Amino acid sequence: MGAQTLEALLAEIRACDRCAAHLPFPPRPVLRAASTARVMIVGQAPGTRVQATGIPWNDPSGDRLRRWLDLDRERFYDESRIAIVPAGFCYPGKGPGGDLPPRPECAPAWHPRIAEHLPALELVLLVGVYAQAYYLGDRRKASVTETVRGWRDYLPRFVPTPHPSPRNQGWLKRNPWFEAEVVPWMRDRVHALIDG
Repeated sequence: MGAQTLEALLAEIRACDRCAAHLPFPPRPVLRAASTARVMIVGQAPGTRVQATGIPWNDPSGDRLRRWLDLDRERFYDESRIAIVPAGFCYPGKGPGGDLPPRPECAPAWHPRIAEHLPALELVLLVGVYAQAYYLGDRRKASVTETVRGWRDYLPRFVPTPHPSPRNQGWLKRNPWFEAEVVPWMRDRVHALIDG
């Protein structure tokens, strides 16, 4: 029996219900990937709008992320160039301060298997604390701000970013260096990879 194809793996993930008992809605794993993708975006977990539509980053956070990257929806959702693989694939539910964290079972169960099918991958955008915790582990710094400020420490593979949520407007105002320094570099690198 041969190795599993990426298409078969994605079908297996989209049928996953291992944490259904902990979710407020029936599982609907949301992700996109193709073996030719050179960039991967790892966010948190779908919000309610993404859970309803099945389209990742289909919300105001996604609008800001696309502005940061200077990509229209067509290019952003071209999975042959950009894989979108969040830390948790299903909406985890509402908590006291916003959405709950991604389910802890998800990334360890699926991310290593997905990575085996992405041989062209060169850059991983780690959007928010949960993506940074999973991929950087002990290499991340004491806070998201410090981790993002030290973004060069994680090159060439990773670029940590804050979450583009409207809830983070205050963070962006307090840290203008991010949009002045990190965003232009990230935009140029993403364009070089997906347009090259």
